[in-house]
Amino acid sequence: MANPRVNIASEEVLSNNWYTLRKYTFDYQRADGSWERQAREAYDRGNGAVILLYNKEKQTVVLTRQFRLPTYTNGNDTGMMIEACAGLLDKDNPEECIKRETEEETGYKVSSVKKIFQAYMSPGSVTEILYFFVAEYSDDMKVSDGGGCATEQENIEVMEIPFNEAVQMVANGGINDAKTIMLVQYAQINGLVG
Repeated sequence: MANPRVNIASEEVLSNNWYTLRKYTFDYQRADGSWERQAREAYDRGNGAVILLYNKEKQTVVLTRQFRLPTYTNGNDTGMMIEACAGLLDKDNPEECIKRETEEETGYKVSSVKKIFQAYMSPGSVTEILYFFVAEYSDDMKVSDGGGCATEQENIEVMEIPFNEAVQMVANGGINDAKTIMLVQYAQINGLVG
């Protein structure tokens, strides 16, 4: 780590259950030159990738719907979330990861994907970098029903919806997942569909 204004004093693993939660104690040099001791927790779940599949001819996108416990515990009455297909990199590079996840979750086998950007999704508490992709799909790319990986306890519903409906769902709160909102808005701004 290269920032001379940060000195890590200690690192403690608080939990290594599903992913890793660490507590860092560090000294931080303020703008006035003084140093202060701070402590923060950071959740490390690895990096991930996400993709928006779109079809220009049909003017549709492919999204997923699945239960997300953290949203259920924080005001989402059903816990169900509509999202773009996504997954953790594991040991893959982002492009290989998203191709694998696309086939597992949606049933579409895409050979060509375009990386559009990468972002920290919650930099105050989570270490994850998310790599964003888009890809065109067609009906002949459908190789299975999708639905996720049974060994990972995924129960994913695949949704092919009109792009204009997805835009409206962002506006009315039907889609309230940040990564999906970012991809739908990217597609709208860049005229990917229609």
